[in-house]
Amino acid sequence: MRVISGIYKRRRFDVPHTFKARPTTDFAKENLFNVLNNYIDFEDGVTALDLFAGTGSISIELVSRGCDKVISVEKDPQHFSFINKIMKEVKTEKCFVLRGDVFRYIERCNEKFDFIFADPPYALERLADIPNLIFNNELLKEDGLFVLEHGKDQSFESHPNFIEHRYYGSVNFSFFGYKSNEDSSKEEEKTNE
Repeated sequence: MRVISGIYKRRRFDVPHTFKARPTTDFAKENLFNVLNNYIDFEDGVTALDLFAGTGSISIELVSRGCDKVISVEKDPQHFSFINKIMKEVKTEKCFVLRGDVFRYIERCNEKFDFIFADPPYALERLADIPNLIFNNELLKEDGLFVLEHGKDQSFESHPNFIEHRYYGSVNFSFFGYKSNEDSSKEEEKTNE
């Protein structure tokens, strides 16, 4: 696992072979962040939430690119320890690793974030509920962005907060946010045509 850009660029971390996590591929991660750069200036006081953090690949990338604060939520004790180890290695205090259930965290969280990333197991039963939970619990700031990684069998294009879909190989990303009135009226025009 390597860091693509930022202050820890080219740093590599060996993920133990015993891990069940499926880290986002470097190819998909690089392309994702190329798109994200059009939406977010990570060096502008950004707070981020990494759900189902797995190996911490996205968390370390966010810290490397200048996020002020990153909260990583991971249930698996091995993965949780590994993310902590990475953050200690790079000597950052900007990442807070929490061990726990993502769904419980979402329900209890009273913080709002500029950027939220979720990479649940593709076979997770409640995967399709995640966008609604994020918006119903108001975890995203008004101009924030939420990205969900998922398999090719799922589509979120009919979700009211859906913005766009990108895919790289077998990795799919759906982007969500609060749409401005301008965006909504454009969509209404399309529907009325």
